[in-house]
Amino acid sequence: MNAESRQELPVSEKYMLTIKEAASYFNIGTKKMRRIAEDNLGNIAVYCGNRFLIIRPKFEDFILNSSEI
Repeated sequence: MNAESRQELPVSEKYMLTIKEAASYFNIGTKKMRRIAEDNLGNIAVYCGNRFLIIRPKFEDFILNSSEI
């Protein structure tokens, strides 16, 4: 598969985001995002290989239900 046929999805359409993508999308620092992922593993984040992946819809609900981050 060449580079022309491979198209990246916009971050707003992805189901799971990396720490960097989520930090940029939600305007939260990467260190804080990693801490949130570690504390809520299994709820809003999963550990895949050697990285955390944030489940975007669940994280959006988490933010809506939180009074502070």
